[in-house]
Amino acid sequence: MRYSACFFKSFMDLSSLRPVEVAVTLSVIWVGLGVGGLAFMRAPRVITEAVFPAGAIVALALALTGLWAIGAPPSAAVLPAGLPDLPFHVRVDALSGFFLLLLGGVSFGISLFAAGYFRGTGDKTLGPLCLQYHVFLASMAFVLLADDAYLFMVTWESMALSSYFLVTTEHHSERNRKAGFIYLLIAHLGAISILLCFGVLHGGHGDYTFEALRAADLDGFWATAAFLLAFFGFGAKAGMLPLHVWLPEAHPAAPSPVSALMSGVMLKTAIYGMVRVIYDLIGDIRWEWGLTVLLFGAATSLFGVLFALMQHDLKRLLAYHSVENIGIILIGIGLSMVFIGSGHPVAGALGLIAGLYHTINHAVFKGLLFLGAGSILKSTGLRNLNEMGGLIRYMPHTALYFLIGALAISALPPLNGFISEWLTFQASLQAPVLESSVVRSLVPIVAAVLALSGALTGMCFVKVYGIAFLGQHRHEFAVKPREASGWERAGMLWLAIACFALGLFPVFMIGEINHVSLALTGTGLSNEAIASGWLWLVPTASAQASYSPIVFLLVIAAVFGLTFLVVRLFYHGRLRRSDPWGCGFPEQTSRMEDSADGFGQPIRHIFAPVYLIHREIPRADDPQPVFKQSVEDRHWYWMYLPIARLTEFLSGHVGKLQQGRISVYLLYGFLTLIALLVFAQ
Repeated sequence: MRYSACFFKSFMDLSSLRPVEVAVTLSVIWVGLGVGGLAFMRAPRVITEAVFPAGAIVALALALTGLWAIGAPPSAAVLPAGLPDLPFHVRVDALSGFFLLLLGGVSFGISLFAAGYFRGTGDKTLGPLCLQYHVFLASMAFVLLADDAYLFMVTWESMALSSYFLVTTEHHSERNRKAGFIYLLIAHLGAISILLCFGVLHGGHGDYTFEALRAADLDGFWATAAFLLAFFGFGAKAGMLPLHVWLPEAHPAAPSPVSALMSGVMLKTAIYGMVRVIYDLIGDIRWEWGLTVLLFGAATSLFGVLFALMQHDLKRLLAYHSVENIGIILIGIGLSMVFIGSGHPVAGALGLIAGLYHTINHAVFKGLLFLGAGSILKSTGLRNLNEMGGLIRYMPHTALYFLIGALAISALPPLNGFISEWLTFQASLQAPVLESSVVRSLVPIVAAVLALSGALTGMCFVKVYGIAFLGQHRHEFAVKPREASGWERAGMLWLAIACFALGLFPVFMIGEINHVSLALTGTGLSNEAIASGWLWLVPTASAQASYSPIVFLLVIAAVFGLTFLVVRLFYHGRLRRSDPWGCGFPEQTSRMEDSADGFGQPIRHIFAPVYLIHREIPRADDPQPVFKQSVEDRHWYWMYLPIARLTEFLSGHVGKLQQGRISVYLLYGFLTLIALLVFAQ
C-alpha cells in the first residue's frame, strides 16, 4: 500500500495505525527537527532547550513503536519517494522492531544529554550540528525500515555522510580531519562490499526488493560469496578486526553525544544489516560461515580489550572497548550460525538471543560511559587519564553513573552486561552436540577467550575509575570542575536505569528477542525457558543452568546489611578516625600514585608481541630525564600502509597516461572501441 494514502486513512482511524506508518512518521519528524535547528541558528537556546528535547521525545516514541512491532505482524508500505519506477519500500518486522527499540531507547537518553552538553556552543556551529545530528538519527531509522536494496544503500550512505560531518565538527584540528577521512574511506569500502552483496543476491533476476532477494535461489558458491561480502561490508562499519582502524580515531574526534550515538547505535546498524542479510535474505546458513564469524569475533574481542588497557585517552579507551564488545556480539552470532548449520536450531536460537541481548546491552552501557566521559571533558577539558584524579569530590553524580556503566561493561551481576555474556557462555556449553570434533574443540577455546576478555575488561575499568575519580589531583584546574547540568544528568540517569532494568528483569527482554529468533529461524527457546517466570532465567533447562538476578541482588544487600549490623553491634564506640596509612610516605603526592601507563605495564609485558611499542629512555647523565612510551597498532604497518604504498605506486603509473593532448585521448578512445568490437565478436 502507498504510504501517503495509507497514512491519511489511518489518521482518521487511529485503531488502524500500523508500526510502519508510525515509525516512518517519527523518522521524518527527526528530519524536520534538524531543519528547524538550522532555522534557529540565531537562537541557540531554542535549539538546546526545545529542539533536542523534542528529538528525545520522538526517540522515546520510536522505542515504544519498536516494542510494539516486535510482537505484531510485519507491516509494509511503499513511500511516495525514490525514482519513478524504483520507489522506496519500507517494512517493520520483529527484527527491525527490536533495533528500533534499541535506537529509540538509547538516543532518548543521549538527546537529553545533548540538550545540556551543547549549551554554550557557538551559534554558527550549533545549527548545522543539530541538522546533522537529527539527520543521522533519521538515517539510522530508515536503514532499519528499508525493505529494498535501493533505500537501504541511500540511507546507509546518508548515515555515513551525516556522521562524517559530526566527526569533523571541530574541523580546525588536523587530527580530526584525518580521523574523518579514515572513517569515510572505510565506510565507503564497506558500502561497496554491501552493494556487491546485494548484486550477488539479485543475480540479474527480479527487482531489488528484499522479498525478491529472499526468493533468489543461489548455489553454494554464490551464497558463500554473498555471505563474505555482507560479513566484511557490515564488519567494516561495526569495527571488526582488521577493519577497526577508523573506530579509535573517529570516536575521540567526535563530540561526546555523537560518540555515544556512533558507538551505542550506529555500530548496531551494522549488526542489524549482518543479521538481516545472513539470516533473512540468504537464509540457508552453513556452519562454516558460523565458524568464520566465531573466530573473527574471538580475535576482535581479545584485540580490543588488550589495546584498551594500553590507552590513557579516555574516549580512545572506550572506543577500543567498542571493538571488544562487537567481538562478543559476533561470538554469539557465530555460535548461533554454527549450531543452526549443524542441525541444532534450539542451541542456535540461544546463541542468536545472546548476541542480540549483548547488542542492546552494549548500546546502553557504552552510551552511558561515553556520556560520562563527555561530562568529564566538558567540566575539566581533560581526556588524558594521567591528568585526572579525585573527580568524585567535584562530580559525584557523574562518578555514580560512570561506576554503574563500568560495572555493567565488566559483566558483573546483577547488571545487564552479565546477562548477555552468561547467555553466550551457556550457548558455548552446548558444543558437545556438534558432530565435528574440530568445531567442538574450537568452541571452548573461544569461550576461554571470552572469559579472558571479561577479566581484562574488569581490570581496565578498575584502572579508569580508580585513576579518574579516586586518589588525588594530578592536574591543577584553572576552574574548579562542576557537576553536569540537569539535562546531562537526566540522560545519564536514563541509561543507568536501563542498565539495572535489563540486568534485573532479563526474562522480559529475552521473551521479546525470542520473537525475533522465531521470525528469522523458525525456532526459539524451549517452553520451559520462556515460561519460567520473571524471577528465574532458564536459558535451556532448569537441570542445566538458571539465574535469578533479583535473588542475587537480595543476597548482596543482605551481606552488606549484615556486615553493617555486626560492625555497629561489636565495634560501636571504638571507632577512631585518622589519616590512612601512607605506606611509609608521610607526605604522599599524586606523582606517587599509579598512572594509567603503569597500571597496564604487566599486560604490556605479557602480550608484548601484540603491540608495537616505541620507547624513549633517558641516559643516566641526562640533566632533564624524560621517559616516553607509545603503543601502536601493528595493522597499520602490516596491512594499511602497504596498501597505501601500492595504491600510490599504481596511481603514479596510471597518471602517465594523462598526456594533456586531445589527439592522444582520441587514440585511447579509438583503441578501446576496437577492443570492444573484437570482444563482442
